[in-house]
Amino acid sequence: MNDTLLLLGFATTPLELISFVLALTTVALNIRQNHWAWLFAIISSAAYGFVFFESRLYGDMALQLLFIAISAWGWYQWLHPASGAPALPVTWLTPRGWLGSCCAWLIGFLLISWLLTSTDTDVPHADGFLTAGSLLGQLLLSRKKIENWIVWIVVDILYVGLYVYKDLTLTAILYAVFVVMATIGLLAWKKAAPAAPDAMVLK
Repeated sequence: MNDTLLLLGFATTPLELISFVLALTTVALNIRQNHWAWLFAIISSAAYGFVFFESRLYGDMALQLLFIAISAWGWYQWLHPASGAPALPVTWLTPRGWLGSCCAWLIGFLLISWLLTSTDTDVPHADGFLTAGSLLGQLLLSRKKIENWIVWIVVDILYVGLYVYKDLTLTAILYAVFVVMATIGLLAWKKAAPAAPDAMVLK
C-alpha cells in the first residue's frame, strides 16, 4: 500500500506525497490566517507520523501527536480569543516572551535529545533540537505571534539537511518550500500587526 515509487526522478511513497500536499495547504492557509489551516494540520500531522515512524525519526513522530493536540487548541484560540475580539489579533512577543521562548527551546532540546538516545535513532540531537523548535513554533503560531515565522525559518532550513540525510527527498523539498512560505508569512503578518508590541506574552 505504501510501497516506494519514483516521482520526477526521486523516490517517495504515496503517504509521503499525501502528507506533502496537506502540509503545503496548511502553511498557505496559515499565512492567510484562515482557521481551516488547523484541520489540514491535524490530518497532515497524522499522515506524517507514519512517515517518520518508518524512517526512525521518533522525535518527529511524537511531535506529530503533539501537533494534533496543539492544532486543536490553536483552532479554538483562533476562533475564541480571550480578549473577546471577533478574531485573535497578530501580535509580537515581549522581551519576556522572547526569553521564555529561548529557554523553552533549550530545555526541550536537552530533554528530548536525552529521551531519544535510548532509541535506535541515529540522529538524537538533531531530531531533539528540531522537535523542540517545532513545538515552540507551533505554540507561537497558536497565539498568532509573529515570531513563529522566525522560528519556522530556522527550523525548516535545518530540516532540509536532516531529511536529505534520511533519504526523505520529497519532504526535504517540502521544507525548502516552507522556508520561502515562512518568509512570506513573516512579511504578511508584520503588515497585519500593530506598530508596537503589545503586552501579551506567550502563555
